[in-house]
Amino acid sequence: MLVLAKPQASWGQPEITMSATNGGPQPQAMPQIGVLAQYVKDLSFENPNAPRSMAPSGQPPTINIQVNVDAAPMSGSDYEVTLRLEGKAEASSTLLFSFELVFAGVFRVQNVPAESIQPVVMIECPRLLFPFAREIIATAVRNGGFPPLLLDPVDFVTLYRQRLAGAQPSPASQPANPN
Repeated sequence: MLVLAKPQASWGQPEITMSATNGGPQPQAMPQIGVLAQYVKDLSFENPNAPRSMAPSGQPPTINIQVNVDAAPMSGSDYEVTLRLEGKAEASSTLLFSFELVFAGVFRVQNVPAESIQPVVMIECPRLLFPFAREIIATAVRNGGFPPLLLDPVDFVTLYRQRLAGAQPSPASQPANPN
């Protein structure tokens, strides 16, 4: 409630208060996502064919990247969200480099309806982690002797939807109705 004016009680005038809700229900607290911590859980970079792998090549390498997101409740409104990035670069059937990064964060999610917690944790939290993980990968690849690998942004909404679709049992795998 917002108090705009509280005139002096002179001449018998009543106190005037105005509500920002125009008499409707009080507004809900705004949803919040707080980053309590972020950290590298695992980082691996391999350059198994160096120095041959760093020689100039006439063709661009083939780069394959996989992204996975996991989340686990910790306590109350706190969640650990883990972003796993795995990739490798190959040219002429020679492995140039490979990497694996497991980057995580602890998030406090407040004032979010129960039905929206999972999408918030699986979409918004990794979206906040990704730029930091991207920088770690770019630096590791550069330190391995290659140009920095700048990962394209990830569509975490699509990744979440694919995960949901994969969790749904297919009609062929559902038990037959005995009737």
